[in-house]
Amino acid sequence: MTDLADLDTFVAVAQARSFRGAAARRGVSASSLSEALRRLEARLGVRLLNRTTRSVTPTEAGQRLLERLAPALGEVAGALDAVNGFRDSPHGTLRLNVPVIVAREILPPIVAGFLSAHPGVTLEVTAEDSFVDVLAAGCDAGIRYDERIERDMIAVPIGPRRQRFVCAASPAYLARAGTPRHPRDILQHACIRHRFSSGNTPPWEFERDGEIVRVTPDGPLISSGIEMSRAAAVAGLGLISTFEEFLRHELASGALIPVLQDWLPDFSGPFLYYPSRTHMPGPLRAFIDFIKAG
Repeated sequence: MTDLADLDTFVAVAQARSFRGAAARRGVSASSLSEALRRLEARLGVRLLNRTTRSVTPTEAGQRLLERLAPALGEVAGALDAVNGFRDSPHGTLRLNVPVIVAREILPPIVAGFLSAHPGVTLEVTAEDSFVDVLAAGCDAGIRYDERIERDMIAVPIGPRRQRFVCAASPAYLARAGTPRHPRDILQHACIRHRFSSGNTPPWEFERDGEIVRVTPDGPLISSGIEMSRAAAVAGLGLISTFEEFLRHELASGALIPVLQDWLPDFSGPFLYYPSRTHMPGPLRAFIDFIKAG
C-alpha cells in the first residue's frame, strides 16, 4: 500500500513546481521530499515528475495522478479536520498570503486577538504584493483588494472598509521644487517609486470627477521597501505615493506634506478570500468567525 504521506508530498511538489518551494512551505528539507518522490515512483514503477536544474513538471502520468489525487487528499484533510469540531478550540496551522500593507498595518491587532482566543492555532503569514494562486502556494486563504480577487472565491471584508493613497513630499523639497497642482505636473518632479516583487514598477494613478490620469514618473530612487522610500521622502529626495497608513506618523508630524489631495479618492478595503469547499479547515473557520464578529 502506497504511503499517504508520499502521495501528499507528490501533490505538494507538483503544485509548487519546485522541491525547494514545497520544502520551504512545509518546513522540511528539499532532500527529504526528493527521497519521498523517489520512493513513490519506485513503488508505482512510473516517473511522475520531470526534474531539471531549473524546473519540476509533472509527466503525463503525474498530471493524471495529480488531477485525481489533489481533490481526494483535500477531502481526507477536511475529514480529519472535522475532528476539530469536537475540541474546545481548533488546532492546526492557518496559512495566509497577504499584501505587505495588510501584514504591516492591518493584521497585527487582528492576529493578537485571534491567537489569544485560539492558542491551538499556529498562524503562518506570507507577505507579498504579487497575485498568487493561494491553493497552489499551499495557503488556506489570501487577503487582497477586490479588483484582484478571482470570481470563484468567497470574500469576507477584513480591516478598514475604506483606504486611500496619498502623494506627499517634505517641506524642504516643496520649497525647492514647488508644489504640483495637477497630476501631469509630477512629470517635472523627482519621484520615489515602488517596485513590486514581480519586477513591475506601476504608474501613479489619480482621479477627480470621473477623470483618470496615469503618469509614469522619474526620479532618483526605485525601492521595494517602504522604509527606504519613506526615509528618502523625508530627506527631501522627491515625491512619494503610497498607502496613507505607511506615512501616518510623518504626515501627522509635518515631516511630509500631502499634495494633490483632491485627486486621490478613497477605495474599498481588503478582503479575506478562500475557495468554496465542504470541509473547511478548523483554523480557517475560526479566523473567519473571529473577523466577522469583530
